Amino acid sequence: MLSPKSAETVRATLPAVSGAIGEITTLFYEKLFTAHPELLRHLFNRGNQANGSQQQALAGAVAAFARHLLEHPDSRPDAMLTRIAHKHASLGVRPDQYPVVREHLFAAIAEVLGDAVTDEVAAAWDEVYWLMAHALIAVEKRLLAEAGVPEGEVWRPYRVAARIEETDDVATFLLRPADGAPVPPSRPGQHVSVQVQLPDGARQIRQYSLSGQPDGGLQISVKRVSAHGRPGAPSDAPAGEVSGYLHALVHGGETLRVSPPFGEVVLCDDGDEGPLLFASAGIGCTPMVAMLSHLAATGSRRRVIAAHADRSPATHPFRTDLHRLTGKLTDATAELWYEEGVRPEEGLRHGDGLPDGGGLPDRGGLPDGGELPDGTGEAEPQAGAGAVDSVTVRTGLMDLTQIAVPAGTTAYLCGPVPFMKAVRAQLLASGVPASHIHYEVFGPDLGL
Repeated sequence: MLSPKSAETVRATLPAVSGAIGEITTLFYEKLFTAHPELLRHLFNRGNQANGSQQQALAGAVAAFARHLLEHPDSRPDAMLTRIAHKHASLGVRPDQYPVVREHLFAAIAEVLGDAVTDEVAAAWDEVYWLMAHALIAVEKRLLAEAGVPEGEVWRPYRVAARIEETDDVATFLLRPADGAPVPPSRPGQHVSVQVQLPDGARQIRQYSLSGQPDGGLQISVKRVSAHGRPGAPSDAPAGEVSGYLHALVHGGETLRVSPPFGEVVLCDDGDEGPLLFASAGIGCTPMVAMLSHLAATGSRRRVIAAHADRSPATHPFRTDLHRLTGKLTDATAELWYEEGVRPEEGLRHGDGLPDGGGLPDRGGLPDGGELPDGTGEAEPQAGAGAVDSVTVRTGLMDLTQIAVPAGTTAYLCGPVPFMKAVRAQLLASGVPASHIHYEVFGPDLGL
């Protein structure tokens, strides 16, 4: 794919570019947002720009793409490209924005590397950039076409039909298309983008996994992100602008702009009967709940291990749903780890995880008309038939070496990057092939 002459130049300069790429991307964004401040206000995540994680993601993607072209000249890193393209499609990234990025990226490269950027070097890296850009544009165009989205019309108004408080910091929003038309199809594990207009006029976008798909609607669950509240975040990390807006101002009846569902980390359930392991931490449980709901609804007989880590039962979103859904499946167990342990008043016993009395509440679907029965914005759980006999509760951090991982397991991970790195290492040590471990990152993908 990369011409022989450019490949030679890129190979010779990749160490220098990789060594300076953090400085390059920081300068690139400064130049980009100076020339196009609307991109920071209406497209890029201001929180990720403030803590530098977006720059890290771009640096890793560019370097990884160039390295792949050199090491595997007859192929493309399609997995990486597809992951980026799904994010771009849900954000409404347009083909005409790629030349803008190229202009300011190459200006930053020239400024940082100085005389080392000869015409030959610039031409070689220009070839790398456009190979990556054209590949992304093609995949994004295909994804939008498959979603039935006309060019430039990613956003669609949805009415907030109901809000359910899952924990003190997590709320579920049930959304119905404002135009009354059918909701787009989705697969378990996918996400949507939500765009809100903040008090300063900025239209900020965030992506949220679907935690369910009630009849005629979509369901997202949002954790309120406080300042310094992200695991592994720097000490000066800002509070979540969009999550704060949704928690404070959206209670039911409002209209949100929402993209179609996208995302390549989805449950593979087309005739595959192999074992499944879902490992999540904190709000990372949302795509796992959607996958479990699908398996329960389709009467799956697969061996399923649902593993979750949280601070305590009180901070564990969808704890009741996890119990209920694993109870509906014929061969499923739940493995829970709580850092702070379990207090007697929380009604869980080590070794079984059942509330005292064994009764498990059920989550009702979206009521007809989209309104909650009492109009209060909170749904009371209803008694269900599911019963869990095999829920194990442990104190501490998740440690999958404490459980037996069946041969042939396919694993799905979601949570903070340090958590997923640790769990992935445990799975690899247990014999799960890397190709059978899939992960979803909230925010810029910095890789595992």
